[in-house]
Amino acid sequence: MPAHEPKHCPRCGTAFECRVGNIERCQCQVVTIPEEVADELQAAYGDCLCAACLKELVGEAAGA
Repeated sequence: MPAHEPKHCPRCGTAFECRVGNIERCQCQVVTIPEEVADELQAAYGDCLCAACLKELVGEAAGA
């Protein structure tokens, strides 16, 4: 199982820990990301984003 990985958000630069080895405890799990939004984010950023950016971008996509 892969270890946790320190990362920096490619959108805002915030440091966070990606927990790909324990995805249920990863910081990204606090955000529900629709599949079409996930595809757009992957194309635009190519890597994990911090939870704050995910919340903001998902909210924008939902029109919030």
